[in-house]
Amino acid sequence: MPSPLRVPARLLHARGKTSAAQHVAARHLDHAFERLAAAHLPLVAAAPLVDALRASPEPLALPNLARRLPLRLHRRGPLHFLRLFPRVFHLRAPLPLSLSLTPAASDLLAVASSPSDAARTLHRLLAMSASRALPLRAVFRVWRELALPDDFEDSVVARHPHLFRLAPNPAEPNTHILHLIADPAAEDFTPAVEKTRPDRYAFKLQFPPGFRLTKEYRKKANEWQQLPYAGPYEVVSPRAGGSKRVSKLARRKMEKRAVGIAHEFLSLTVEKMVEVEKFSQFRKWFGIEVNVRDVFLDHPGIFYLSAKGKRHTVFLREGYDRGQLVELNGVSEARAKLVELMLLRRRGLGNANSSANMASGAISDAKESCDDFVEQ
Repeated sequence: MPSPLRVPARLLHARGKTSAAQHVAARHLDHAFERLAAAHLPLVAAAPLVDALRASPEPLALPNLARRLPLRLHRRGPLHFLRLFPRVFHLRAPLPLSLSLTPAASDLLAVASSPSDAARTLHRLLAMSASRALPLRAVFRVWRELALPDDFEDSVVARHPHLFRLAPNPAEPNTHILHLIADPAAEDFTPAVEKTRPDRYAFKLQFPPGFRLTKEYRKKANEWQQLPYAGPYEVVSPRAGGSKRVSKLARRKMEKRAVGIAHEFLSLTVEKMVEVEKFSQFRKWFGIEVNVRDVFLDHPGIFYLSAKGKRHTVFLREGYDRGQLVELNGVSEARAKLVELMLLRRRGLGNANSSANMASGAISDAKESCDDFVEQ
């Protein structure tokens, strides 16, 4: 079996005849990011449940909740999952059990960007689109990552009519397109990469510990760093006739532009990470003409792709230092505290809330596997 350390030497070239699964499996592991991805898994699995509880002013009965949501959550069942995290979920007796969020969890989940900051984030996101428009449902998929208020359609979009306009999607009934109507001439967005750019057109590279840089790899990386490309906010004309045949140089420039767009997108997220599947929804709208998963895997000095929990999550390397976010704000600190509550599980609670906790309590906490959690 070939060493996985040599695989990225194909940087900026066609992937060859390997499957997507083989491509992901051959990447060089960075354990700091793997631990981060594992710590977020329970919260990701519970996201639909958390949204339902936040939307209800009263505790929800579990039987009714089970009819509304596919409450799998864990291979041992939803009750096992809920009892693992008594600092986040409060199960109330008598039967039928009802469920609510704990006050601490509710307060942390309520932290979001201010309407003005959220409007600025949406403005930059839409400005990266070639048509200056995005499907509303795609934006809904990443509202947490962008730290938008959960009612951003009303609190942000509706309150900034000089920036945004919602219109029905002619291609899909009962869906909407979010348009940016601000004057492009008045925009002066500077991509986040400019803050750390070591040289013109170059990206800051931070390779994982133990990553072996061969002479061939260094040469190709240096050539790629000097390659000019169109930034994420620059207007790019579509290829004539929509031809799929492009030169090798044109394809490399397309890939570098995709790297720039992905870098800017991740810079807009509060935790500098996003699921690859969620980002892929913007691929057509951002004019990305290459495989986004390959982009992340082919540039391990800029991105890290984790496959924890049977899902692919991409991290922006320069957003972290030894597993910690470089730029902190109120939203990221609240998210970190919520993750800490999940990681504590039942430890230190003794028999508290014993009517809702499992009798086997604190014995199996450390034995839970990432694969035990079921994403909704």
